Amino acid sequence: MMMRTRWLLIFLALAATAHGQTPSPSPTATPEPRLPYWRCELLGGTYEVAIRSIVSVSSHEYIVDGAARVNEVNVDTLGNMTVRFYYLEPTAAKSPLGVGQSAVDRISDLAKEAGQRVAADKVWQRVVKTYPTTTHANSIEYRVESEEQLKQIFSSAQGAFESGVTATFKLPD
Repeated sequence: MMMRTRWLLIFLALAATAHGQTPSPSPTATPEPRLPYWRCELLGGTYEVAIRSIVSVSSHEYIVDGAARVNEVNVDTLGNMTVRFYYLEPTAAKSPLGVGQSAVDRISDLAKEAGQRVAADKVWQRVVKTYPTTTHANSIEYRVESEEQLKQIFSSAQGAFESGVTATFKLPD
């Protein structure tokens, strides 16, 4: 009986050490974030926000002083900062009574060409603020190159907001 008990104890001890030798599962290459977020990577910077902090996602269009048409996407958050993504284009300059309209159009075309040649990094497309009259207090602003890019940003932000799932939007370089 004693011999049988001894063998049983040895067998149990070996079984316990063998169980301790099983390898633990390897961690995944990219662990899932603990807090779902929405991230937007643009040439002008990166914006990231916890999805639970997003209050609304909106898109609208307006004219500024009759000189520019603005298409804008806003992501409002619980914090004190709002992010604005916008596409800006000049409204068509019109000559009174159509007199000299071709000259107005030509000047506009030349200005665009000069802007493209002078600045390789497209400085003229960056967000421009005139303090204190045109700044938006507590806002982060990004300017994009097209309405299509703006629509893609809106779709990504809205999708993350509605689903609660982490999402990253990145414009191609």
